[in-house]
Amino acid sequence: ILVLGLGGSFQVGFHITGLSSPSPYIQRFINNSWYDRYGEPPHPQTVTMIWSLIVSMFAVGGLFGAISVKFISDLLGRKKAMICNSFIAVLAAGFMLTSKNVNSFEMIIVARFLFGYSAGLGMNTHLIYLGEISPRKIRGIVTLTLATFLSLGKVSGQTFGLSEILGREDTWDILLSVAALFSFVQIVMLPFFPETPRYLLIEKGDDKACKKALQSLWGQGDYQQEMDEMLTEQAAIEAAPPVSLLQLLRDRTVRWQVITISIIYCCNQLSGISTISTFTYDIFLEAGIPKKKIRYITLGLGSVIIFSLPQFQGLLIDLTGRRPLLFGGYGVMSACWIFVTVTLNLKDSSYWVPYITVSLMVVFIMFFCGGPGGATPTLNSELFIQSNRMASLVLTGLQGWFMFSVMGLVFPFLIDALSSYLFVLFASACMLGSLYTFFLLPETKGKTLLEISEEFKAITVCGKSFAEETRTETRL
Repeated sequence: ILVLGLGGSFQVGFHITGLSSPSPYIQRFINNSWYDRYGEPPHPQTVTMIWSLIVSMFAVGGLFGAISVKFISDLLGRKKAMICNSFIAVLAAGFMLTSKNVNSFEMIIVARFLFGYSAGLGMNTHLIYLGEISPRKIRGIVTLTLATFLSLGKVSGQTFGLSEILGREDTWDILLSVAALFSFVQIVMLPFFPETPRYLLIEKGDDKACKKALQSLWGQGDYQQEMDEMLTEQAAIEAAPPVSLLQLLRDRTVRWQVITISIIYCCNQLSGISTISTFTYDIFLEAGIPKKKIRYITLGLGSVIIFSLPQFQGLLIDLTGRRPLLFGGYGVMSACWIFVTVTLNLKDSSYWVPYITVSLMVVFIMFFCGGPGGATPTLNSELFIQSNRMASLVLTGLQGWFMFSVMGLVFPFLIDALSSYLFVLFASACMLGSLYTFFLLPETKGKTLLEISEEFKAITVCGKSFAEETRTETRL
């Protein structure tokens, strides 16, 4: 779990927050590199565009990595896929460390794309590996560690970004490359680990290797029953093969489920949570926080994420149900952004007003992690049957990385153009999520998939439902 986490979701969290602290140094490097190359300073819009590309290339790479996960993990196996993925991260670090010496901001863009590809591929393979090596009775707890390492990665990126560690102008390239050290640990350690038993039995048809892997992972035993269960599960999957993404989008019987999952994932990305992680420095600078204090406040925000680990989110879901967490969380998040807009406009009225802005962001993060952030990841399993579930995961994965890349590309321009009123857009997205989940999302707590499906079929808008079929009568 530890080794997989360091090379898997930890990388995603680190690169999301690691870019915030050195952002002014990278923009200065872009300006100096351009001047040395062309003999004149670049237009501010040019610097903003290059900076936006550096930010968004991570998500673009992540999108391609997520698309290729099934092909690569089936071709190489789960273990070799993770090892190759770590080599990509090390290669990306090489580009990043070389960029400053050769005075090339283009190499930073390439490095960010490679880091993103490694993160997108690694996070998904990490989840597959965890699910296939863990005993069924603790599989849920084991797979939750993916979110734990994601949070640890975010806090590590903020910690290494402190000026006392690597958050300085002469070390920003090392800061953005340090996550590759954890990938190198995975390269060294993973060859000594077994391949996943399920892959060996189902994909390779090797009973002996499967049993040996199970004994290596779970201790000595026969494990014939567990192997028979894997074969039975595979037979059930083959009897009802997974649908493709296009088939899922065309299926009218799950149209409301597709719309619901798409709106919720869009609202999560447009809520502003990704910009808080990546553009914390720019946001707090706009809020009027002194430059020397920004990195420490950022680290404090990261600590809030640690205290909102998925184990506590699971307890909240069991206690209240998923629907109240969604519409209540979105509602509070929307109110937070409206008050942030007000405090940003009043930041010069008193020295303590910027710290009210920080407090509002702490509340925002708490309600996101305890609300939509915690309630969303397992929503696919409650809205879709097994044959539709893989296509729904592909849909949400593509949507998440795409929206992340768009936000990374346009946010620097939006904050320049709209200033404090930018956060009204985030408030609107959160309000849309709150209203949709309050009026249209059925509660899933304690209900079967059939009962949930029937509630979706009963949804009507203007007297019409997607479940209605068009019938044609022919009179003879």
